[in-house]
Amino acid sequence: MQGITRVTLAVLTVLLLGISPLNAQYHGTLTSGNVLDQDRLARVDSVLQHYVDEGRMVGAVGLVMQDGKVVYENAVGWSDKEAGRKTKTDDIFRIASQTKAITSAAILTLVEEGKINLEDPVSRWMPTFDKTTVAVRTDSGRVIEQANRAITIQDLLTHTSGISYGGNPFIAPLYNEKDLGYDESYGWYFADNKEPICEAMDRLGTLPFVAQPGSDWVYGYSTDILGCVVERVSSLPLDEFFRERVTGPLGMDDTSFYLPPEKKDRLVTVYTPAKEGGLDRAEDGPRGQGDYVEGPRTSFSGGAGLLSTAQDYARFLEMIRNGGALDGVRILSPHTVAVMTSNQAGNLFSENGMGFGLGFETTERLGANGFSSVGTFGWSGAYGTDYEVDPKENLVIVLMVQIVPYYGSGIRESFENAVYQALVPQG
Repeated sequence: MQGITRVTLAVLTVLLLGISPLNAQYHGTLTSGNVLDQDRLARVDSVLQHYVDEGRMVGAVGLVMQDGKVVYENAVGWSDKEAGRKTKTDDIFRIASQTKAITSAAILTLVEEGKINLEDPVSRWMPTFDKTTVAVRTDSGRVIEQANRAITIQDLLTHTSGISYGGNPFIAPLYNEKDLGYDESYGWYFADNKEPICEAMDRLGTLPFVAQPGSDWVYGYSTDILGCVVERVSSLPLDEFFRERVTGPLGMDDTSFYLPPEKKDRLVTVYTPAKEGGLDRAEDGPRGQGDYVEGPRTSFSGGAGLLSTAQDYARFLEMIRNGGALDGVRILSPHTVAVMTSNQAGNLFSENGMGFGLGFETTERLGANGFSSVGTFGWSGAYGTDYEVDPKENLVIVLMVQIVPYYGSGIRESFENAVYQALVPQG
């Protein structure tokens, strides 16, 4: 049993139960038969407008698909309130960590081709990760220990590598010294960097991490490292690999790391919580509007760098929901998607009904994630964007807003609750 990986065990478990991984996620008999009632779905408009009217968001785009068809799409509020520009459904948003799912899909295409294995140490492509270290807090201060094993591709996909964003107080000074901390930005932000992402990630390998590999779920630079692996395995910049292998084939024409100048008027303005309540226009630069239009266009962050529309991102999610293919274009195999969207992190992510797969949060218990069905997977972004895919209900749910830092004002939850309340038995 020592040579069997966590992924292999997960697949063997469902096979022993007489259910294939494909059927566990996608077989039509598992769908509920519920449909979205248009009268009840109209309540979503009221929910979104309520948040605009109360000043808790300036604008948003919501999109819902069922059975591959758009059943709800609406834009509310303002994309630039000061300029008097109203939000449109094809507006472009900074999606931050929603980039991670696309990078995860990209790395898995290389796994399917046999160029990478999930068990491979990342040091195979990034030598500075050959002998990593871990910072431990003790009564006498910070102690640096050797990692007890190599960090693998699967560790990075599941965020069990022990690698944070460097904001932890006891290591923050070390990360700031290497330009990988929170001194000038939010840690995850690279759009203003002139150096390629791999140079930054090579430097990261020399820093101590915050947990031993495989011992804890730690959110951080793991997916940026995966983006670098994609570049080194494919010999292509990450933006070009995405265009050739994921976004281009799926027709995601408005998804990119930097905005073409002719599309700059479609980029939604970022707002930030005001001290006295409400929202203010965010400042320029890394902690606000960002450098997605005028930036150097040399650093492609696989962890948080993309811009996209609700329509584009829903196409990517529909491909995943559909078992790896959309409109005759196959990106991944159904079995890869089944493993990707099921819990591969055990109880490290949560002990209360949630899990984490190869790039997605997963719902393991009814009630653990609002009204979502068991088997639902999704994630969110630092600017407030959010998505869920519910295979049981054949749903793709996307919400785009631009608030940074996003402190959890309830917009995401209210939007998703309003969608689920519209599900009723067919006929």
